[in-house]
Amino acid sequence: MTDTQAQAHTTSPILDPAEAMRTEASEQPQTYWRAAAELLHWDSFPTQILDDSRSPLYSWYTDGALNSCYNAIDRHVEAGRGEQTAIHYVSPVTETAYSISYNELLAQVKRLAGYLVSQGVRRGDRVVIYMPMVPETAYAMLACARIGAIHSVVFGGFAANELASRINDAKPVMVLSASCGIEPSGVVAYKPLLDSALAQASHKVAKCLILQRPQYQAELQPGRDADWQQAMQTAPDADCVSVKATDPLYILYTSGTTGQPKGVVRDNGGHAVALAWSMKHIYDIEAGDIFWAASDVGWVVGHSYIVYGPLLVGATTLMYEGKPVGTPDAAAFWRTIAKYKVKSFFTAPTAIRAIKREDPDGLLLRGVDLGCLKQMFLAGERCDPDTLIWAQQQLGKPVIDHWWQTETGWPVACNLMGVAQLPIKPGSPARPVPGYQVQVLDESGKQVAAGDYGNVVIKLPLPPGALPTLWQNDQRYIDSYLSMYPGYYLTGDAGYMDEDGYLYIMSRIDDVINVAGHRLSTGRFEEVLCQHPAVAEAAVIGVEDKLKGQVPLGLVVLKNGVTLGDDELRQQLVALVRSEIGPVAAFRLVSAIPKLPKTRSGKILRATMRKIADNQAYTVPATIEDPATLELVRHVLGKLGYADSQVKEHR
Repeated sequence: MTDTQAQAHTTSPILDPAEAMRTEASEQPQTYWRAAAELLHWDSFPTQILDDSRSPLYSWYTDGALNSCYNAIDRHVEAGRGEQTAIHYVSPVTETAYSISYNELLAQVKRLAGYLVSQGVRRGDRVVIYMPMVPETAYAMLACARIGAIHSVVFGGFAANELASRINDAKPVMVLSASCGIEPSGVVAYKPLLDSALAQASHKVAKCLILQRPQYQAELQPGRDADWQQAMQTAPDADCVSVKATDPLYILYTSGTTGQPKGVVRDNGGHAVALAWSMKHIYDIEAGDIFWAASDVGWVVGHSYIVYGPLLVGATTLMYEGKPVGTPDAAAFWRTIAKYKVKSFFTAPTAIRAIKREDPDGLLLRGVDLGCLKQMFLAGERCDPDTLIWAQQQLGKPVIDHWWQTETGWPVACNLMGVAQLPIKPGSPARPVPGYQVQVLDESGKQVAAGDYGNVVIKLPLPPGALPTLWQNDQRYIDSYLSMYPGYYLTGDAGYMDEDGYLYIMSRIDDVINVAGHRLSTGRFEEVLCQHPAVAEAAVIGVEDKLKGQVPLGLVVLKNGVTLGDDELRQQLVALVRSEIGPVAAFRLVSAIPKLPKTRSGKILRATMRKIADNQAYTVPATIEDPATLELVRHVLGKLGYADSQVKEHR
């Protein structure tokens, strides 16, 4: 156990009010999740809660029927709360903001659903949504849910070939898109990308609906493309279609997919139950509260906690088209929270690191009244302790790290703020959420001791809301997630549990470095590097070494205004790692870099960096935010003696 791990262990037992819930959910799952299902309106309440007849493929609420759109909108209007705000839309990049009531949301969704039906879209059909962060994107998702169609949102601005691969896999009858998205750097024209994707795709799409934005007017193809605003003027309204709980609600392709896309399926029943449960128990949000997830509808966070989760419980959700910095400054998030009275706020650690880098002393936060904010949640990537501690000090609020995946659809481990707050241990998302039986196993499948490092798995069955399979590919689901440890779901993450049952996710399994037989976590190295007062963020990869097999190599982004020389910085960082981890780390390679390569959702592209370092051919990930950062990496690695300049990416 490392010094940090030892410090994380508390000497007295932690009393956890959620322990009884956790026990019931694991020992009596049918009883527990039947009660949770009562949070929703069912057309036919399920009598079979868990179906294990096709193990290891499980399904929930098999004989139940409901409609996700009805539960997210109609029932709140029918309960007399139609004038409540459903969505606050805030777009600093276009300098617009307005609010949409539940009555207005219902009218918009009924009309769009009616248009889809008029164009022949039926229950079970797929509809691809390729749109920016505008309310119409939420309307599109909910309209599909209303008529039983399956939506597949593709992040706006994805390259044409990536969009085409998803079109080929989902085989949609229709695509809903927009003329453009807006980034701080300017307009991103979506329609030419869509046209190219449709031309490349082997599956042919006959109909598209295009939202024309004022910033860019797209050219419409006669006979295929319809104008959104014009279509809505004459479209009829559509009622909700009752669907089976096990019918797919959406397909979401995992980021960074190459070749055959991996389509995560989300069902209607388990999804709605899990999200409704999580809003209350995890995020402490009920009807009328204001919730903001600063993500994008192209990612799972946007699906779960911009659109479905808040609306399922009758809360108000905030939809934000902007960035944590640069639209216009590093206090944009804080002012938005204050203005709209946000109770719980959810963002990614990378956003907080960007804010910290721009405003390390929190000067822009002064004078902003955050009395409305109860807590901030972080997820999307590993949160280093330094970032969490900085945020807590600046905000004076609990900062809750929590861990989950596109595949799970909702948190796996978290401090349940709607139940009772446990002690916060920076670096840990706390304990598993009821329904998730998390274990840490060694390569032979044996459970490791507290504090020991291993592969993080979840005992089957997964709870409601997690993926039941991959789109039309049960075998790939089994091979990818269920085969390494029979009876368990392989998360792909590595870490450990301490003696208090707190989980620590340290890296992806592929990011474990084997230094002369010692298994070391990249996350632990990054945690130490971020302790240095000059470092804003860090990425560590394992690179090939003839003697030791692998050695760690670190790239750090410095805080604004730091003038430390390269040699001095390297000496201090090497000494820090030696002090905190020990000589076994063999840490000697480190350099500053202006910017790290990341996906648009904030994940650092360590695997790509590792391939560059080891002179392996690589593909530029479709989700990369700034492709130019890979050349920065190549340049810096070259100075460290890695990355042959002759090895380029292949496409």
